Amino acid sequence: MKLTSEKALELLDQARGLAPDDFWIGHSICVGNTAGIIAKALGMDEGVAKTLGFIHDIGKRNGWGRNNKYSHPIAGYEYILNLGYDEEYANICLTHSYLNNDINCVAGGLPNTDRYRYEFVKNFVESHKYTEYEKLINLCDLMCTNKVLTMEKRLIYLEIKYGVFSNTVYHLTEAQKLKKYFDDKLGYNLYTLFPELINN
Repeated sequence: MKLTSEKALELLDQARGLAPDDFWIGHSICVGNTAGIIAKALGMDEGVAKTLGFIHDIGKRNGWGRNNKYSHPIAGYEYILNLGYDEEYANICLTHSYLNNDINCVAGGLPNTDRYRYEFVKNFVESHKYTEYEKLINLCDLMCTNKVLTMEKRLIYLEIKYGVFSNTVYHLTEAQKLKKYFDDKLGYNLYTLFPELINN
């Protein structure tokens, strides 16, 4: 079953108040809108990009923590599948946190191997061929709080929030490569698509 950006926003609206706070919802909306702008500039489907951005963190709807048994990627993946939507929508929940097909290339330190279905998530991330939309959501997730930022500012925000870990330099390096990948596809610095970034 296909998922539209309008329905994705409805899913976010239904999730309001379920988690300890709704910051993740504003973040998800920012990721979707940012992805839509970049996708349009690239000649990709703006609606698909927005939809995937809106739902990438849907696994946070019932709250989550770094020490919880359930990670938000697998929680979101199962939630979207249980609603009957196609795998392409569920997959974004798994892929959005991990760059370079590597479950260890993630912000906030190495993942907890004791978490629910860790091996499934690891195997999926390592074997799945990321689509251009999934790469785009990887990037936009690293450009948004509840407003769009440069990736560099967002990464500093994450380091302040979570700390610096053994995989931090690796993650920063791969994030920069991802930004360059989309700059090269566009033929210019993608930040120019966002006047608020240039003005700041």
